[in-house]
Amino acid sequence: MKIALGNDHAGFPLKSFVQSVLEDLGHEVIDCGAPSEAPVDFPDITRATCDLVRTGEAERAVLVCGTGVGAVMAANKIPGIRCALGHDVYSAHQSVEHDDANAIAMGAWLIGRATAKEVLQSFLDAKFDNDEDTIRRVQKLREMELEGARELAAEI
Repeated sequence: MKIALGNDHAGFPLKSFVQSVLEDLGHEVIDCGAPSEAPVDFPDITRATCDLVRTGEAERAVLVCGTGVGAVMAANKIPGIRCALGHDVYSAHQSVEHDDANAIAMGAWLIGRATAKEVLQSFLDAKFDNDEDTIRRVQKLREMELEGARELAAEI
């Protein structure tokens, strides 16, 4: 699987570990992240990373910032992106299975390496349930996304 990897300056210390985990799991990594701890704006990194998922150049995105929260907020503003906060294994796979998540964010200040590895493996191994209930619920998420876009366009 092709994985877009994005990190801001706060996520930089965990970046090389995350990249090595992804590669060890057999995935191709497209690095969209900051190359150092020099300050950058996480919304810019998040957009660049998630745009690869939107265009089909990557199948999923992994975002690493200080807490993961900012990346989740930014990613979920991008049409077509469903990003989960991934600090535990259950949420990581559940977000894909029931919510069709295509991105996950984690906080370098909050998650240890062992947990990060398990979260990434769980997220990437998970498959969308694709049953009637989950399809209906994800469709409602898409409708909410479209409604928001229409409302925003009407305001402009």
